[in-house]
Amino acid sequence: MVDFLKTNWFQFEILCQTALAMFLGALIGLDRELSKKPAGLRTHILVAGASALIVKLTQIAVTTFKSEFATDLLRADPIRIFVAVITGISFLGAGTIIRQGTGNKIEGLTTAASLLFSAVIGMGVALSQYIISIGATILALFILLSLGKIEYWVSQRSNIKSKEN
Repeated sequence: MVDFLKTNWFQFEILCQTALAMFLGALIGLDRELSKKPAGLRTHILVAGASALIVKLTQIAVTTFKSEFATDLLRADPIRIFVAVITGISFLGAGTIIRQGTGNKIEGLTTAASLLFSAVIGMGVALSQYIISIGATILALFILLSLGKIEYWVSQRSNIKSKEN
């Protein structure tokens, strides 16, 4: 059993990083879930976890390819990985954006942005940037929770003023 753990420790480390990314995504998703938004808890958990796994598996693929073929011809571009994740998440986020009726009311933009943010947090965890990832989660939660209340307060005040006129 000890040999098994030693041999596969790197994979367990990746699972722990994925779990951390999923936990941080859950914190953001919980706000969206409580706000009754289309992409909630489970979506944010899966987006953050998938992002972490994509980054880590890419690192493994590059390392494996380079060691198996023992060549310096391999040129890995980590930016392409980030672009692929962001493109996929943007497609998912676009599905959460809904235009209400014929007016200018659009819903889901914050949810789409929070999905993207969860993805980036997942990538940060995969790159072992724990302080940045945890700090970014705290910032996102602060923004979602505090500014949501401020937006509600401003809209209520504008409704009162329009009724007075």
